[in-house]
Amino acid sequence: MPFYVYVLYSSKLGKTYVGFTTNLGARINSHNVSSKGWTVRGRPWVLVHQEKFSIKSDALNREQELKTGKGREFIRNLMNDIKDNNNKNG
Repeated sequence: MPFYVYVLYSSKLGKTYVGFTTNLGARINSHNVSSKGWTVRGRPWVLVHQEKFSIKSDALNREQELKTGKGREFIRNLMNDIKDNNNKNG
């Protein structure tokens, strides 16, 4: 069974959300349709990054890393790259 670490983006809030799951499609859907939790206020959430792992502990460690200063810097750079590509393409 694969394990996923993912980054969602809410243009409504201008914020990202980092999570872990074994079913990426269902989890993203849950963020966008659930009636409770922190992500309710940021809908719609868009997947901007995902990483796939075969070992659960590796995925959980990566999720925690993305929530540190080093990880937030990685996500900031990722978002800047996405914005730059969007500006170039349209």
